[in-house]
Amino acid sequence: MAKAKVTMEVGNDGVAVITFVNPPVNALAIQIFAGLKEKWNEAAMRNDVKAIVLTGYGGRFSGGFDISIFEKVHKTDDVSLLPDVSVDLVTNIMEDGKKPAVAVVEGLCLGGGLELALGCHARIAAPRTQLGLPELSLGVLPGSGGTQRLPRLIGLSKAIDMMMTSKPIMSEEGEKLGLIDAVVPSKELLKVARQWALDIAERRKPWMRALHRTDKIGSLSEAHEVLKLARKQVKQTARNMPQHLACLDVIEEGIVHGGYNGLLKEAKVFEDLVLSDTSRGLVHVFFAQRATSKVPNVTDIGLKPRSVKKVAIIGGGLMGSGIATSLVLSNIFVVIKEINPEYLQKGIKTVEANIRGLVARKKLQQDKANKALSMVKGVLDYSEFKDVDMVIEAVIENVPLKQQIFIDIEKICPPHCILASNTSTIDLNIIGQKTSSQDRVIGAHFFSPAHVMPLLEIIRTEKTSAQAILDLMAVGKTIKKVPVVVGNCTGFAVNRTFFPYAQSAQFLANLGVDVYRIDAQIINFGLPIGPFQLQDLAGYGVAIATGKEYSSAFPDRIFMSPLLDLLIKSGRNGKNNGKGYYIYKKGEKPRPDPSVLPIIEESRRLTNIMPGGKPISITDQEIVEMILFPVVNEACRVLDEGVVVRASDLDVASVLGMSFPSYRGGIVFWGDTVGAGHIYKSLRKWSELYGNFFKPSKFLEERAAKGIPLSAPAATSSTSRSRM
Repeated sequence: MAKAKVTMEVGNDGVAVITFVNPPVNALAIQIFAGLKEKWNEAAMRNDVKAIVLTGYGGRFSGGFDISIFEKVHKTDDVSLLPDVSVDLVTNIMEDGKKPAVAVVEGLCLGGGLELALGCHARIAAPRTQLGLPELSLGVLPGSGGTQRLPRLIGLSKAIDMMMTSKPIMSEEGEKLGLIDAVVPSKELLKVARQWALDIAERRKPWMRALHRTDKIGSLSEAHEVLKLARKQVKQTARNMPQHLACLDVIEEGIVHGGYNGLLKEAKVFEDLVLSDTSRGLVHVFFAQRATSKVPNVTDIGLKPRSVKKVAIIGGGLMGSGIATSLVLSNIFVVIKEINPEYLQKGIKTVEANIRGLVARKKLQQDKANKALSMVKGVLDYSEFKDVDMVIEAVIENVPLKQQIFIDIEKICPPHCILASNTSTIDLNIIGQKTSSQDRVIGAHFFSPAHVMPLLEIIRTEKTSAQAILDLMAVGKTIKKVPVVVGNCTGFAVNRTFFPYAQSAQFLANLGVDVYRIDAQIINFGLPIGPFQLQDLAGYGVAIATGKEYSSAFPDRIFMSPLLDLLIKSGRNGKNNGKGYYIYKKGEKPRPDPSVLPIIEESRRLTNIMPGGKPISITDQEIVEMILFPVVNEACRVLDEGVVVRASDLDVASVLGMSFPSYRGGIVFWGDTVGAGHIYKSLRKWSELYGNFFKPSKFLEERAAKGIPLSAPAATSSTSRSRM
């Protein structure tokens, strides 16, 4: 890895080319800022320098600020670790300097990188360069003047849109908006930029300081209207996150009181936001996601992943067709096997519909869609399995059926072929019990809908080979999933951790709490839907089948509610037939169904757990805690048993697989934010009132007593044993 540095070369034309170097994306580390300041001051002092060109090394301008500095700030609570860039460097030295500067941007120009470019007096870009300010996705705001300069260059509405969504634009659009002065081929970038800089110095082109411009802001009343609308949208789309409204406040400060005052407020608010729980959570998830690619004794022993060019999928239902869609979109040939022509045609048509849907939403070009569709084939037997590199079984959760499939595919498939199951709960040792190739048996657990959800949970048994794990990790990355490798047990890491989630909700409903209030509070917390609507969407059959698996695996902590059986008896099956806790009609939002209330009352009568026969009195916060603390408690058992490599893997899996809010950092991180002590005391109190379902785990008890974070490596716990 090349050391981060800044170089300067002065040409005979009097242009100083300042280049910062920090591969692979020229992240703006502390030493880069120091180097820029030093070289800029040198260029300003030298009589042979007329103008400056700023560029990044190796065909990329910059991917942005080095956010590992955020991690250090979060560990120390010391904001003085953040460099003072906005006023000192970008404004005083660059923008208000005595010599004009032109930024040459190519490849990536994001975050702090774009803010450096905004501090220059013109910007020349290569074709298809990404330009963006994605800081809000890390819980902060642009901190080097972006909130002030971007609106002045491209107008308020578009600038707000770019910041609020964190989505980049291409340089071609940037040129139309006024962010980029010219788009030229890569090989001409430096030549054009040098001349442009000299033209500014010699007054042939305007010397534009972005912070001083007001022509694109519009009148004060227009700006207030734009900001009012933006605040309204943010309150709907970014609930619980402070950075969006804070960013709008900072933008407004600059419009009302001038750009320089806006910079001062931006710097102050940036420091406040860096220390917020939201930023801590989002930065944690950012780094945690990168850590999932490191698996001890798999990725560190010199193995290389083998090529997987053809995959067979057994079962073309919702999961099988979704997995097939993901594979063909990434140029992997797929054979779907079904038991009869009707099911097979339905499976192929679902793949076609998935791909057509992407085209309709402009997320896929037609020629790529045609290619993807040409890579899927349907079969009714195993004749096409002789040359497959991997088989994924995606049939119903039926143990004898899955075992027979594994016996069959072991005989037919080549000896290198990976034998994978998409089971969501069943122990893989049971599925692969009757095969002799135990080293090739692995879990490939996709989440529904499989072509949309980003998580791939890879389950290893004690006998699964490192090569099979590495190969499946590589396939996961090829199909744009985040692979998380976990150990083998009922429910694996994600579903096992979250099995108390639906049961807690049922428990509360039977204690007399309104089901719609429960859903509303979980949505307020940050999940996309509540536990009862989730049951409606998944179908009650799934909940009953998985419930049986958990009750046999964990009989000491199961709550058996009669409510689902009562709903099925009354002819309800959730969204599948339009009737559940909610009423579902095409083209309409689900709405609560009052006629379900007598069924819930009947369940309460049968369970008879309401103290004194009366509904419990409970606050909104207690609802969230009674639903989610049992999930944290089960996460503690998963950590204690070594089902995951590290606690942060479970955080990533909870965010990507269960839609746990990323700004809360994942289930374990959130548990640590709340505090093991509070969770332990609450669960102990509820277990004394309501029984074993809420009983704190030994791991949680120990961590709470010793004040050790839940996320600390399991070696600090005396009972740790690994399934990895």
